[in-house]
Amino acid sequence: MTSNIQRDGEPATTPDATREVEPPLEPARPPDSLTAAAFTDEAMLRSRHGPPPENGWRRVVYAATSGAINPGPSAAERHRKAVLDRVTAPIIGTRRVVVMSRKGGVGKTTITLALGSTFATIRGDRVVALDANPDAGNLAHRVARPCPRTITDVLNEMELITSYSDLRRFTAQAPDSRLEVLASDDDPRIGLALNRQAYHRVIELLDHYYNLIVIDTGTGILDSANQGLLADADQLVLVLKPALDGARAAALTLDWLAEHGHGELVARAVVVINGTRKGTGIPLDRVVDHFSRRCAKVVTVPSDPSLENGVQTSLSVLQPATRDALVELAAVVADHFATHDVLRGFDVPRIES
Repeated sequence: MTSNIQRDGEPATTPDATREVEPPLEPARPPDSLTAAAFTDEAMLRSRHGPPPENGWRRVVYAATSGAINPGPSAAERHRKAVLDRVTAPIIGTRRVVVMSRKGGVGKTTITLALGSTFATIRGDRVVALDANPDAGNLAHRVARPCPRTITDVLNEMELITSYSDLRRFTAQAPDSRLEVLASDDDPRIGLALNRQAYHRVIELLDHYYNLIVIDTGTGILDSANQGLLADADQLVLVLKPALDGARAAALTLDWLAEHGHGELVARAVVVINGTRKGTGIPLDRVVDHFSRRCAKVVTVPSDPSLENGVQTSLSVLQPATRDALVELAAVVADHFATHDVLRGFDVPRIES
C-alpha cells in the first residue's frame, strides 16, 4: 500500500504535481495551399482590394497608381453589374416570351426587337424572335436584310429540319446583336392566316434549337392563334403607350386573361409603358401604381427617335437612357428564369434553400 505520510525535509506533493507535464499544443497549421487549388481568379488575377473600377475618377486613380490604390467600382457600376447578372440568369430548357398589345401603334414590334436584341447581345445562348403577327408583320425587316424564307416554309419543310443548321436557312440574323428572326408570311396572295396548331408546331420546333423565344403577336386577343400563343407562353410582356386609352386597353387585356384561366401569366407579366416623354401624356404615377398591383413589374421606356422611325435599328445608336431601360426590362423578364424551371408541359417552382 502506498504511503502518503510526509517525511521531514521532503517537499509537499499533490496528485496534480505527480503528473507528467504535457508539452504545449502546436498551433494549427494552415491547410497546404501548394496544390492546383491555389490557382484561382481571386488569388492570381484579381486585385486584393476587389474588382477595379471601369470609368470615372475612380478609374483614373486606379490606372495612375497601377492598381496600388483601388477605389473600387462606383454604386452605379455595381448596380449595372447586378442587373447584367440578372439578364444572364441560366435557362433550363427554353423560355417563351410573348409580347402583345390590344392596340396598334404602341411599339409592340419595336419592344420585341429591342428586348430580343438585348438578350442576344448580353447572353451567350441562342435567341430567336418569331413574327406571329398574321397581318403583314415586319419584324424581320427591322433587324437585317430579310430572309426570303418564312414561317410557312418552315411548316412545309418541317420533316426535313433535323438540325440547327437546317433551321438556320429560314431565319434572318442581325449583324450586331446576332438576334435571329423567323419572319411571318406577307405574301398578298395568301387569303388565310395560320391557326393556333400551326404556330404551336413551329414553337415546339424552335424549342429544340433555341434557349429563348421572343414572340411578336397580332393585336386581336380573341383570335384563335393569339389564344394559342398565350397558352404556350411562359412570360407575358404587355406594351402600352402613355395615354389613357392605351392604359385602359391594357387593363382590359389583363381582365380578359384573368377571366380565361391565365391568372398566373398575369401575375408574372411585365408591363412596358413605351415612348414616355417628360411633361407630356397622362400622369404615369397612377398608371404605374395600377399595373404594379396586378403584375410583376412595370418598366418605362423613354421616347427615342431611333426606335420610332420603323427602320433597321441597332442598340448602339440608342440613347443611354433607352438602353438602360431595355436592359432593365430584360432583367425583369429574366427574373422569372431564376425562379421557375420549365419543362415543356410542367412548371416546377424551385425550392428555396
